[in-house]
Amino acid sequence: MKAYTYLIDTLREAFEDIELVTTVSTGSLDDIDNYKQTLFPLVHIIVNTMSPEANILRFNVTIMSMDIVDISKSATIDKFKGNDNEQEVLNTTGIILIRVAELLRRGELNDRIEIDGFGTCEPFTERFENMLAGWAMTLDIILPNEMSIC
Repeated sequence: MKAYTYLIDTLREAFEDIELVTTVSTGSLDDIDNYKQTLFPLVHIIVNTMSPEANILRFNVTIMSMDIVDISKSATIDKFKGNDNEQEVLNTTGIILIRVAELLRRGELNDRIEIDGFGTCEPFTERFENMLAGWAMTLDIILPNEMSIC
């Protein structure tokens, strides 16, 4: 079964094709930004579950798009925007996820992978050691089950 490898390689290539993305990684939540020299924005792919269903494999995947929030040392003048770029980070990292979700939905990455439903996106701020912000998108991706009984 090469479905898992095929899935993460296809997602990696899709995110690497987006100019806004600098680094793509995969693994558990603990693996995010373990490299002290990570270049941001970062996309991290987490495969949560795999469910074999008749002739398909359903992968539940969480994809996190994140960047470092830059905090200005100057006094906060605009209380709505604050003294950092958190809103810009959330905007950019959200665009990255939406782009690949749309490619999957329209079947433009390839004809073997598709999204089942629309998925959900949840914002996060002040996370991990680097005080990262971004979005976590969770969705079901289905692939053909090419395993034979023989």
